[in-house]
Amino acid sequence: MVVDEFSEAIREFEHDGETYKMADLTVLEEEGLCDLEKLPVSIRILLESVLRNADGGQIDADSIRAAASWEPDVPDAEVPFTVSRVVLQDLTGVPAVVDLAALRSAADRKGVDPTVVEPEVPCDLVIDHSVQVDHFGSADAYEKNVEIEYERNEERYRAIKWAQGAFDEFNVVPPGTGIVHQVNLEHLGRVVHEREVDGEQWLVPDTLVGTDSHTPMIGGIGVVGWGVGGIEAEAALLGQPINMSLPEVVGVRLEGELPEGATATDLVLHITEKLREVGVVDKFVEFFGPGVSELSVADRATISNMAPEQGSTISMFPVDEKTLEYLELTGRDPDHVDLVREYLEAQGLFGEQEPDYTETVDFDLGDVEPSLAGHKKPHDRIPMGDLDEHFPVLLQEEGVLGTGGEPAISDGSGATAADATDADEPGLALDEKVPVELEDGREVEIGHGDVLVSAITSCTNTSNPSVMVAAGLLARNAAEQGLEVPDYVKTSLAPGSRVVTEYLERAELLDDLEELGYHVVGYGCTTCIGNSGPLPKPIENAIDEHDLWTTSVLSGNRNFEARIHPKIKANYLASPPLVVAYGLAGKMDIDLENEPLGTNDDGEAVYLEDVWPDAEEIRETIHDSVSPEMFEEKYASVYEGDERWEALDAPEGDVYDWDDESTYIREPPFFQEFPLEKPGVGNVEGARALLTLGDTVTTDHISPAGLFGEDLPAGQWLKERGVPVHEFNTYGSRRGNHEVMMRGTFANVRIENELLDGKEGGYTIHHPTGEESEALRASEETSGEQSDPRVTTVFEASERYREEDTPLIVMAGEELGTGSSRDWAAKGTDLLGIRATIGKSYERIYRDNLIGMGVLPLQFDEGEGWAELGLEGDEQYTIEGLEDGLEPNAELAVTATDDDGETTEFTVTAQVDTPMAVEYVENGGVLHLVLRRLLQEETN
Repeated sequence: MVVDEFSEAIREFEHDGETYKMADLTVLEEEGLCDLEKLPVSIRILLESVLRNADGGQIDADSIRAAASWEPDVPDAEVPFTVSRVVLQDLTGVPAVVDLAALRSAADRKGVDPTVVEPEVPCDLVIDHSVQVDHFGSADAYEKNVEIEYERNEERYRAIKWAQGAFDEFNVVPPGTGIVHQVNLEHLGRVVHEREVDGEQWLVPDTLVGTDSHTPMIGGIGVVGWGVGGIEAEAALLGQPINMSLPEVVGVRLEGELPEGATATDLVLHITEKLREVGVVDKFVEFFGPGVSELSVADRATISNMAPEQGSTISMFPVDEKTLEYLELTGRDPDHVDLVREYLEAQGLFGEQEPDYTETVDFDLGDVEPSLAGHKKPHDRIPMGDLDEHFPVLLQEEGVLGTGGEPAISDGSGATAADATDADEPGLALDEKVPVELEDGREVEIGHGDVLVSAITSCTNTSNPSVMVAAGLLARNAAEQGLEVPDYVKTSLAPGSRVVTEYLERAELLDDLEELGYHVVGYGCTTCIGNSGPLPKPIENAIDEHDLWTTSVLSGNRNFEARIHPKIKANYLASPPLVVAYGLAGKMDIDLENEPLGTNDDGEAVYLEDVWPDAEEIRETIHDSVSPEMFEEKYASVYEGDERWEALDAPEGDVYDWDDESTYIREPPFFQEFPLEKPGVGNVEGARALLTLGDTVTTDHISPAGLFGEDLPAGQWLKERGVPVHEFNTYGSRRGNHEVMMRGTFANVRIENELLDGKEGGYTIHHPTGEESEALRASEETSGEQSDPRVTTVFEASERYREEDTPLIVMAGEELGTGSSRDWAAKGTDLLGIRATIGKSYERIYRDNLIGMGVLPLQFDEGEGWAELGLEGDEQYTIEGLEDGLEPNAELAVTATDDDGETTEFTVTAQVDTPMAVEYVENGGVLHLVLRRLLQEETN
């Protein structure tokens, strides 16, 4: 029931003989609260949600006024935004299921009906993040990979299937269907919902949050949605509004058209680079202008997909005629498409808009050129023609080559063989190769710059028929020329949905891709999420022995170090046709504009331009191969799954039956001893720095998703419980087990703790004792290596600090927590006993996840940092200013005291922007707050 003051804004809407209710934004304009034409579309969508949900409780009349007050110079106002649905992927979805099950268990222990914990908005969980590329290059690769996927993840999948039966409105898209964002774009996204509320039919704009950074891809069809951590998504599921400050909105005016030979991937890499330069972190981005109509909806979705890499919360396009055509093409009911048009026209939300923006950026589509991004950041764009110069410079910067390009000694210093002593081993020159005999007897040679992984993967590109068809046509042309992919290249094709395979088969292009080794390996994120699978052991051995800088090329959105494969040091993002091209070339240090891909059967050089498909041929192939019936057929049984899913035996009942012997699913400790009174927040005294970090520490560094060994704390815990090493699986697959995940926090093999002298990995020093860890000692005994005897693992140090009742902090530089939206990056931080982090800046999702776990994200003053302040990290730290509680954006005083009693004092700002965020911290986290409210309502 909308508050009386704005009850007239709720009116009836007629369509095709049906009567609906809607929250009419034009009424607010009539009452003088806003000028709708001047409000960005995304702000109008937020305003509609606030208006419709203003019941006088958490959302009241002042909330409506706050949302309507937006202007380019954004006022300091908080908006409670209620989404219409939530989407989950399985790596973050399993922890969400575990948390929901834990909430029910906590309610049950308090004698409260456990079903009080129930999703308040519809949820779709898409299982797409678990399939790995164990098998490739064969017709049965997909079947083999799916079999292994079920073997590895059966226990996790049973928990998901339990949730599907235990909770209402909790839908599961089983394995082997597609990637969450592509399924969302092609099927789940409605643009406008028809919803029954208290017996009445309502029209509601489609809005969502999802537990994956790339949820903003749905902005390609004009839907407001962004990525959050599992913690915040669970709160939204339970009906909690997302309390956010009114965002700045940047408008990007697109002009011109893409030149011949440029792809949507090239375009998004240019836009990502541009918006990183502009600075759009925590901002909304809307695209407008004449260039918008030149882009297909699939091209728009490619751009929206990389909002996290651009830095923005969302990157969205208007709903226009092309959007409606796309909805029909992808099998949405024509009557619903008509309803979308009529509703949005009534709200003034249909078609081209040119409102006021905080800032406007001009971008000419005609300036786009073929490009890649790398070697470890998605926004570091490299023109294709510059790759041959880029790679030698990279190796010089990394100390692999000398300044003149000559091989350096293998200590990473950059010293050349001329400077070497007898004990030094010279490295390899850029053009030098080492022979490798593969396990099947084939002989290959590899060296610096060689492509070991060539993967057509990721929703960023596999959702776009233009680049997928281009890859198929390029493969056809290359095969006709007799070109082959070298044997050392691991090739894979992971379509984002079953529809992609269908139209590639209909166009007779799948056979051409398979001829080059690009067989379908699975329907999931695969290589882009780090599930590239193993490399041949002889190749891994050669990499280690010769310290090779090998490469991967993938049509993905993430290329952070150690993400694609821990042995591959340079990773490049590219369009699907370029992925095939570099796979054929077998190396990245090549100028494909002027150097040949290879030679044909007659010994003649074949260049990229010889096999690159014509734009008109791509358009004709799409026209002849893609149809609405294809989408209707593939999505008709989207929730049913195959025979493996159907045969999966899942638990039943309202309360999950926890298995204390499980190594995959365990009840987390967050709610096991749960007080009804909130714990509050106070000063932090006598804290130690668990880690001191540099810039751009990603969530991959904080909570890795990939493989791990028996020498690490997580591996030791599993080994102690009889799990053989080959069944360890990945960190990502064990996110339902807090024992593994807390041991894996800050455990990436590439993370560098500045407390140590250049040592990589999840290690630290326990102060003041400096005692060596058992795990590290065991590892050194195995490897024969010796390190600083004071070094211990992060987990073991945290346990020692816990025994001593010592609170912990982590200090870092710029962009702390950038990357994927991993709730365990915050949960693990909390479970290690870290009370606060102090960084120069934060990625939004990680910051919000910390708040959602009750951990304080603090920020140094401008121009300051731990290094600038002269801090070593071995001091004791006191954080003051919390004795009377926490205020939004509070300024707090920190004192660092070294062993000699010398002090360094500095101020920090709490990156806790809203009163509701303060509530989360004071309750120990957002789920703690929700559970506390539910229990208090039931027991009062």
